[in-house]
Amino acid sequence: MSAIEKRVEELHGYTSANLPAQVFSATEPLLLKGLVADWPMAQAVQESAQAGFDYLQKFCTEGPVNVSLGSPDVQQRIFYNESFTGFNFDFKRVQFQELVATLQRQQQAESGPMIYMGSTPIDYCLPGFRDHNDLALGDVKPVIRLWLGNQTRIAAHYDIPDNIACVVAGKRRFTVFPPEQLENLYVGPLDLTPAGQAISLVDFQQPDFDRHPKFRAALKQARLAELEPGDALFIPSMWWHHVEGLDSFNMLVNYWWQSVPAYLGSPLDALYHALLSIRDLPAAQRDAWRGLFEHYVFSADASNPDDSVAAHIPEQARGPLAPLDEPAARKLRALLLKHLNR
Repeated sequence: MSAIEKRVEELHGYTSANLPAQVFSATEPLLLKGLVADWPMAQAVQESAQAGFDYLQKFCTEGPVNVSLGSPDVQQRIFYNESFTGFNFDFKRVQFQELVATLQRQQQAESGPMIYMGSTPIDYCLPGFRDHNDLALGDVKPVIRLWLGNQTRIAAHYDIPDNIACVVAGKRRFTVFPPEQLENLYVGPLDLTPAGQAISLVDFQQPDFDRHPKFRAALKQARLAELEPGDALFIPSMWWHHVEGLDSFNMLVNYWWQSVPAYLGSPLDALYHALLSIRDLPAAQRDAWRGLFEHYVFSADASNPDDSVAAHIPEQARGPLAPLDEPAARKLRALLLKHLNR
């Protein structure tokens, strides 16, 4: 792949108990060097991979987890099969202890299958681990996930929540893109995805610029972050990120959170419904709906009564045009379900 000149901005001098406040308002990625270097797990792997496995075994549960297994010829890339009817890997249900033991045995092997466990609740896999390996996020209530495997390449994708990804074993390389690079990333299907989110179809290791010419423009806006054990990366909501696990033992713990209450729902639901109800309308009608969305959604500021699109409506009659609390959100959701069920 062409060299990426831009690097993610680095911050130094912070620890897992002293997260910089700017993370919670940042709209661009931040590389937090050494943020979790004080975690016992990160310190153990600095000694050796074996020391890391020994520490991990103290917490391993026997519970089953979902694992992706790929043959060596997929070149560590988690992707589709050639016909786009499925994927180039198999899903398998294994005990978590067995997964860790397999990764440990493969440290001595010259080659073997690609092994990847993604987005699994850490308290389920490693009960007690966070007693000594955790971030202090104050009032933020994150969803915390564990990612474990050997060398892997995860296609560029976005996540809706904000994200702090903490590397605790192995090295990782993140290539990140701002949201407006969507059209240059050649994104694949919405309904058939390796892990829930649509992914870029570009092979970052060997990009085909004849097939994906606009990817050159994306690369000009890309930023690179290379993380060692103890480092963390803040990825803002909706930023695209391609992730490479570079070692035979890679472990990452991430923290997802949203800046709005959960009762407001997922914007992805609105996208799906817009595909159903707006995309195939005649052009003039689509333009009219674009104007309505701009008026009621993208230019609206319900929190500012003097600048609200509903300022001319009596306050008691503004309904969903007013700021939404939980009861109002439930009422609006019920109205939506009523319309969907017609």
